[in-house]
Amino acid sequence: MLLAPTGWEVVQDLARKLARVEGNDSGQDPEDWYRKAYKVEPDYSALLDSLVKTPSERSQRLRTYFEPSEDERQRGLKVPTRAHRAVAELVKQEYIRVIITTHFDRLLETALADVGLQPSVISTTDAVKGALPLSHARCSVLKVNGDYLDTRIKNTKAELDAYDPALSQLLDLVFDEFGLLVCGWSGDWDVALRDAIERCSTRRFSMYWAYRGEPTPVALRLIQRRAAIQFRIDEADAFFTALKDKRCWLSPTWVRTIPYPRRSLRPKTKHYLVRPEDRILLHDLVAEETERCYEALDPQRFHTNTVNNFTVEVGKRFNAYESTVEVVCAILTAGNYWGQAEHRYLWTRVLQRLGDPPGGPGGLTRWIGFRRYPASLLMYAGSVAAIDNDRFDNLAQLLRAPIRGSLRGQTEIAANCLNVLHIMQDRLSDFIPGKERALAGYSDHLFEVLREPLRPFTPTEAEYEEAFHLFEYFMSLMLWQQGHRPVPIGRARWLRSELFSPDGPTDPSNPRIAAAAAALFANREADYDKAKREYDAWALSPTLVWGSKR
Repeated sequence: MLLAPTGWEVVQDLARKLARVEGNDSGQDPEDWYRKAYKVEPDYSALLDSLVKTPSERSQRLRTYFEPSEDERQRGLKVPTRAHRAVAELVKQEYIRVIITTHFDRLLETALADVGLQPSVISTTDAVKGALPLSHARCSVLKVNGDYLDTRIKNTKAELDAYDPALSQLLDLVFDEFGLLVCGWSGDWDVALRDAIERCSTRRFSMYWAYRGEPTPVALRLIQRRAAIQFRIDEADAFFTALKDKRCWLSPTWVRTIPYPRRSLRPKTKHYLVRPEDRILLHDLVAEETERCYEALDPQRFHTNTVNNFTVEVGKRFNAYESTVEVVCAILTAGNYWGQAEHRYLWTRVLQRLGDPPGGPGGLTRWIGFRRYPASLLMYAGSVAAIDNDRFDNLAQLLRAPIRGSLRGQTEIAANCLNVLHIMQDRLSDFIPGKERALAGYSDHLFEVLREPLRPFTPTEAEYEEAFHLFEYFMSLMLWQQGHRPVPIGRARWLRSELFSPDGPTDPSNPRIAAAAAALFANREADYDKAKREYDAWALSPTLVWGSKR
């Protein structure tokens, strides 16, 4: 099946057409003819300017290469192949999150649109800067050589030797934080892309290289350098179709290295929760995914030393941590929304394991505290899910989970050592991307990050906001009652002040609030009522320091 041409093929054809316009014969090598005639390397934009002058003419010329005519469409030419459509299905099933392509066409975007997905397409420097973080986008397509409707696409050797710094930084992030499957790429021409793979020193996730015939010497060097698992395929269509049908995922090698897609974990977790005979399967699922997450919290990856660009590093670590715990988050939200008493020990173990991440005591205090961000995010996620379904005993179990290895070298409950005061030390909250001037930046950030993972449980915005704000209120109230000072205060202090009033939504005369008080406090409503009066007065005090810019 005919695909859209490669950039090299477009340049060849444009050079051939230019030669004809000038009354010359370009022979078998139009690029060589252009080089000799113009004394420079053939350039995509320069060739277009020589043939057509206006933007509309330029656009029309390009469309003939990449967009099918009606006759071509009927013959199945210049349309997505079975491989494109299989990749789109794998994205829909959440096996694939990021696609890197050197092609200029929009066949991938078309295939994704046909299954109801609109990817975040990154093909220019501006797009890199304005794109959603990879961990928050359903699918990102990185067109490293550009898009056919943009005349800045890269073709020449000089253009392929180096990328813009913003794109290079994004590729570094991808190769550091994602597994990689290479198919249909020789590695010969795209020097900058090859360099990005080579300079990634980490080996957190596996790399696979599928090829037809024999890999080129350049490909072999990359395979050896990255210790990639290589295998020969007959064609891309058959390979990706088999991958989509999950025949390849059944291989022990693939199963060990590829995590379950997030969405498939929710029904699997619910299934195990309701069947007592599946308790061992549930235990193993939680333990295996928690351990996978723990191993990804590599202290070399998340070191505690000084960095050159602190602001950039904070954003990078937020993204990396959130990607790392995504699968465990799906389990924990389902588990605390539906789980019973016999399951609570599992959620406690998750927080205990990830709340004491690998790494020594040395380094900057702010980085040491920030290592617990994954556990803090999970505590929030599980707690909000529990509150939304009135599973207040699940909430209490999470908040009381004993966490080892605090900065003071002692065991503390999760509510204390996983809140903003301990995670965002040395004013780290001032560097949260996009929240530099926020009154409750950490709370705002988590509110945004957890919206999608919790959407299946809190479908309306009002329901989600209510559960989130109640969680932060209950957590702070419990810490206040235990004598901790200061206590964390979240976004509700500025957005939902009625929570802090004596006869508002958190009044213990409300049966739902009374049920929460019974689960969280030893003396039930008496402890709750006393703590509420004191905490509300402090939180609404005009002299409050924490939570506002100091």
